[in-house]
Amino acid sequence: MPYTLTPYGGLPGLLLVEGRAFPDDRGFFLESWRADDWAKAGLPPLVQDNLSRSRRGVLRGLHYQREPAAIGKLVRCSRGRIFDVAVDLRRGSPTYGKWASIELTDAGNRAFWVPAGFAHGFCALSESADVAYKVTGFFDPAADGGVRWDDPALGVKWPLPRAEIVVSPKDAALPLAAEADPGFVWRG
Repeated sequence: MPYTLTPYGGLPGLLLVEGRAFPDDRGFFLESWRADDWAKAGLPPLVQDNLSRSRRGVLRGLHYQREPAAIGKLVRCSRGRIFDVAVDLRRGSPTYGKWASIELTDAGNRAFWVPAGFAHGFCALSESADVAYKVTGFFDPAADGGVRWDDPALGVKWPLPRAEIVVSPKDAALPLAAEADPGFVWRG
């Protein structure tokens, strides 16, 4: 297998995906994902690629797609540096409302697997950051949802001062986690 999968952040389902990179004086080469190895690991098929570019301080999230259109995401920072966050929103989960974070950069070959049942978001820490993510389902505007990035009950510790964080009007208007009902259920 060209990469390893390691449970991450103490929240069941989250995985750190680490692969090999082959740097030389010209740059580097890496395999970022292989469908056959992904399937062998028992993970769901990935069907769509997404890419966003953000300037420093832009915070996107915390997003999810409601059941029955919930999706998992394999997140990679292909340029720059981000602070990536996943929040467990599976009702009945022993870690419901808990969050885990990871800093992803364009160095090496690391990605973060965020399965369905979690809200996901990130904040760009470098002057510019490109985030590429593969997802398990197609975007469904009717199922689009999220929770506020600054929900005090969640207590996510974003690494930039509030005055430096830029969110879209849509993300600023998201509900608190206690008011959201994405339909996620812990299946143990």
